Amino acid sequence: MEYKENKPDLTAAEISSLWAAYQNETVAICGISYFLVHINDESIRQILEKALMISKRRKEKLVQLFTAENYPVPLGFTEQDVNLNAPRLFSDRLYLEYILQMTNLDMAQYSSAFTNASRSDIIDLYSNILHEVKQLHIESKQLMKEKGWYISQPTIPKPNDIHFVEKESFLEGWLGDRRPLLGIEIAQLIFNSKRNALGQALITGFSQVAKLKEVRRFCERGRDISGKHVEVFSAVLHDDYVSDATMVLTSEVTDSTEAPFSDKLIMVLITTLISSGVSEYGMSMSMSPRRDISIHYTRLAAELVQYLSDGADMIINHGWMEQPPIAANRKDLAK
Repeated sequence: MEYKENKPDLTAAEISSLWAAYQNETVAICGISYFLVHINDESIRQILEKALMISKRRKEKLVQLFTAENYPVPLGFTEQDVNLNAPRLFSDRLYLEYILQMTNLDMAQYSSAFTNASRSDIIDLYSNILHEVKQLHIESKQLMKEKGWYISQPTIPKPNDIHFVEKESFLEGWLGDRRPLLGIEIAQLIFNSKRNALGQALITGFSQVAKLKEVRRFCERGRDISGKHVEVFSAVLHDDYVSDATMVLTSEVTDSTEAPFSDKLIMVLITTLISSGVSEYGMSMSMSPRRDISIHYTRLAAELVQYLSDGADMIINHGWMEQPPIAANRKDLAK
């Protein structure tokens, strides 16, 4: 006798992750559809076409889930948020950089969704998505290597023996006997530097094409913040004579001033990237025992939080924020 699981209602974690996934996939569909209008490199085109196909398939699956659960299908982003006739804004290289970095974000988001899922069909959904994301990440990274665009992280010397920490100065970082960077600290500094370099390039492009003046000013502020964070991380690495393995990407932005995306999509994408950046800084801080590095992450995260808050206020004021799944207001119900 075949056993069939009785499907309980979706948990708060499950419906929230599905809702967020729908938002992200509709953003991806808009962005990649536009990228494919202006593409010269055939190998990068194949990566973009695969990424678009995957996002469209995920969107369809999410719609089916919402419908089966009698849950309103979110609005997300539609063809109204993208202008496919706009001139090219980014280079082919930036398209590939974007796909590679987005797979990094997807792996973090969908891994969290997978671990918080309890229903078998939702677990299977995220398991399949993670497999797709992993494959797309591998293919994008391999293509970056083939084109000579992928900058590997620096190496560190091999120890001759096992050593133990003997001095409290292992944790210090400002004055006195400051130790060299740990391998994990190097990895996190470079990872965050690369993220900010891509973010700076994307926001630079958005600052040229946003329709509303306040959105352009918000983008200019984000461009400067990203550039400053790259400089901070690079300076820490250079103090120990370690390569930052990061390249400034603003040269990959054209001089177009015609908007391919709505201001709503631009603002939501920026705040999504900043929100993930705050999370990454927190993780990096937990991996960095040296106190000066932790203080850098704390200070820079606080700056991102303020920028994120200001962006959320703008999105709400313009009526662009779709309300995520929310608990019942028991106080109002009691009235």
